[in-house]
Amino acid sequence: MMKKLCIPFLFISFITAQNISAQHEEHQKDLKSEYVGQEQRTIKSLSEKDVEELKAGKGWGFAKAAELNGIPGPLHLLEMKEEIVLTEEQIKKIKVIFKAMKAEAITFGNELVSAEKKLNIFFAEQKNDQDELKEMLMDISEITGELRFVHLNAHLKTLKILTKAQVNLYNELRGYTSQDPCENIPEGHNPEMWKRHNNCSE
Repeated sequence: MMKKLCIPFLFISFITAQNISAQHEEHQKDLKSEYVGQEQRTIKSLSEKDVEELKAGKGWGFAKAAELNGIPGPLHLLEMKEEIVLTEEQIKKIKVIFKAMKAEAITFGNELVSAEKKLNIFFAEQKNDQDELKEMLMDISEITGELRFVHLNAHLKTLKILTKAQVNLYNELRGYTSQDPCENIPEGHNPEMWKRHNNCSE
């Protein structure tokens, strides 16, 4: 009788132990940071690719506010010059904009990398100076602002060179526009009535 009772008890104990072990492992997984591996970086806040792009004066997403609102950037315009049918004069002017943007972006990009490196050293040495920290962050903020201005301003300058048709074509080729009437409700129209009229699904 004792043996019969022991077997189910041992089985239940084994299953319970397995469940506890699995839950413990799952809990440990939940505790792991999404930043695992990034502690190996030279500058913790920047990946090698980030550093490379900033030093090369690349966009780094700084011009999204312009690009995604339909204002073309000089680099993509030059890449699409044949499709958009840019004139020689337009190409010449856009090249000037791009060259100036690139030069400034490289300067500020390198400054940003240096500033982030200083911030990294500050924490690596476990300093505890709030004034120094604030000064470094203000410096990073200022450089970042200058860098964004350089990229966004270059987009603004292209509008003075392009025709409206070229701007529209640029956005169409970049995939930012849709001919679907359900997604493009004209200004002044009642959205609900417009969708109903065009048989748009809810």
